[in-house]
Amino acid sequence: MVKNSAAGLLTSLDDLFTTQEEREIAAQPRVEDIPIDLIDDFPNHPFKIRMDGAMVRLVESVGQYGVLEPCLIRPKPDGRYEMIAGHRRKEACIMADRPSIRCIVQEMTDDQAIIIMVDSNLHREETLPSEKAFAYKMKLDAMKRQSGRPSKENGATVLPHLSGKKSREILAEQAGESHEQIRKLIRLTYLIPEILEMVDNSVLKEKDKLQIALRPAVELSYLTHQEQHDLNETMMTEDRTPSHAQAIKMRKFSQEGRLNMDVIFSIMQEEKPNQKEQFKIPRERISKYFAPGTPAQKIEDTIVKALELYQKRQRSMQR
Repeated sequence: MVKNSAAGLLTSLDDLFTTQEEREIAAQPRVEDIPIDLIDDFPNHPFKIRMDGAMVRLVESVGQYGVLEPCLIRPKPDGRYEMIAGHRRKEACIMADRPSIRCIVQEMTDDQAIIIMVDSNLHREETLPSEKAFAYKMKLDAMKRQSGRPSKENGATVLPHLSGKKSREILAEQAGESHEQIRKLIRLTYLIPEILEMVDNSVLKEKDKLQIALRPAVELSYLTHQEQHDLNETMMTEDRTPSHAQAIKMRKFSQEGRLNMDVIFSIMQEEKPNQKEQFKIPRERISKYFAPGTPAQKIEDTIVKALELYQKRQRSMQR
């Protein structure tokens, strides 16, 4: 009886170890040709696929040689796959009419997938502010979850296994950005899409489209969505965007609960420093009147004073 029980126990243990072994083998990375229609895009993938020169060349290369560097995907419970790294290569295959794509299939957790997805895309030559914003936020949240600490809005959780450094500091080091730059970029995720496109256009420089620099955009991110929509309407009507100083003023009015369409319009009508007309005199035309090394501000003040004296003289002569 004991013998039978022991035999039964050994059989069940053999089954258990075999199953575990099979799981371990299945979890090992493997390279396969996977049908493209079985691969889903990464949820909320922050990086856009633009049909620029690099993408055109990639499509031509894939059409002629196939995908030279395998994509990275992970299996899903429903038998499909999720793209981790290789969205542009997948799109190139679709455009080149290739039905399958060479992939590394690897098991990984959700947070591991997020971190690898972000890291594999940040090496691009031209990464837009919006792409960095959502990518950094996704990775920062994943890092916090991996540290076993709850995520807080824009917080900076301390990772105990990393010498007391905060998660955003670790992210900044890995991304080659400053801690403050990471904070500013993540703030962009609070902008409505219409204004975020204007921030991206500060890099793309597309003609006939408005542009907003990072600093004023960060200030505008503190406005409510309704206030941002009102601002967007004003910008479209006036064909201009707010300066950093104007954006700060709007944020202050918003915090006081006093920002509305009339206030936005009034602030937008204020003259920006870079809109003031400039008058320049070639240095060589006035150099003989000033000692070498005279500061530009002193030269400007002297000229203005001389013009004032000239104006007074002219008026006295007319009397």
